[in-house]
Amino acid sequence: MIKRMTIMLCGMAILFGGLYGFQTFKEIMIRKAIGALANPPQTVSTVVAANAPWQSSLNAVGSLRAVNGADLALQVAGIVQSIEFSSGDSVTAGQTLLSLVATDDLAKLRSLQATAENYAIVLKRDEEQIKFNAVSQATVDSDRANLKNAQALVDQQKALLEQKTLKAPFSGRLGIRAVDLGQYLSAGTSIVTLQSLDPIYVDFYLPQQALTSIRIGQDVSVAVDAFPAERFTGQITAINAKVDSSSRNVQVRATLRNGEARLLPGMFAKVEIAVGKPEQVVTLPLTAIVNNSYGDLVYLVDDLHDGQGTARQMFVKTRPPKGDRVAVNDGIKPGETVVIAGQLKLRNGSPVKVDNSHVPQAEAAPDIVDQ
Repeated sequence: MIKRMTIMLCGMAILFGGLYGFQTFKEIMIRKAIGALANPPQTVSTVVAANAPWQSSLNAVGSLRAVNGADLALQVAGIVQSIEFSSGDSVTAGQTLLSLVATDDLAKLRSLQATAENYAIVLKRDEEQIKFNAVSQATVDSDRANLKNAQALVDQQKALLEQKTLKAPFSGRLGIRAVDLGQYLSAGTSIVTLQSLDPIYVDFYLPQQALTSIRIGQDVSVAVDAFPAERFTGQITAINAKVDSSSRNVQVRATLRNGEARLLPGMFAKVEIAVGKPEQVVTLPLTAIVNNSYGDLVYLVDDLHDGQGTARQMFVKTRPPKGDRVAVNDGIKPGETVVIAGQLKLRNGSPVKVDNSHVPQAEAAPDIVDQ
């Protein structure tokens, strides 16, 4: 009887032990399955951080401005009699561009010239007669005064007549004509714009702290939206003598060669000025940097084996980017693996799977042609 009870109790113990073990094993497997579902490996792209040459620079935005540029107009009113230019023409200084009807002014000039000639004849006759005391000195003096007054009136009328003719004040290229033959123009009406295009200025502003890094004659590089694949070079030719008290910025002007006249006044320009000497620093693609309210950070991949590893956050200090790349002053060492794509789903400790089959090339100056 006791033997049977012992066997039965052992069987029950084995049965309950098996059931308990099975339940424990099942719970462990369920937890692992749930854990795997909650935090599956995230596919990311990476690069290995390495030192590369880096040239520090100042960046600004500005506008192109002609060395000489003006909207031409006349200071007197009148009707257009002749137009001696076409839109887009290149002209030289002093070239006649437009004339107003000046018939009345020309007739008055001839009348004043005749009067002046008559006074000159009277003066010459009286100067001969005074030799014989036929006239008084007062008469000769009066004749001279009359002649000077008549000549002054002639000069005045010539100046008035000259105001009805528009001439190019400097050499350059004309814009689009804004008036027509026979049109009545009031004083100050804009007729055409004239711009001197070679060389051309670029005006921009820099923070006052940059004054220690720039100088007259320093090279600048300029990019414009009209030619995104090209870069134009020039030199700093002027630094304003004062700092703007409202913005604490200083105005700087650089001069660019523009022989083909492709750059036009008013264009938006992005200016870059190389400062200091090239350095060897850790550089990364710009996509590696994640911005948040606490600062810039990157994700490193630790324990990388067979294309899998663990993500780790690292805060970094960076410099202003150049093209598709950014220099890292602190936080990254050469040789560390950095995530450059797929960071949005990562957090500290996330498992990752590396796939670098479609990683675009990051360049400091992509598709730029120097001019």
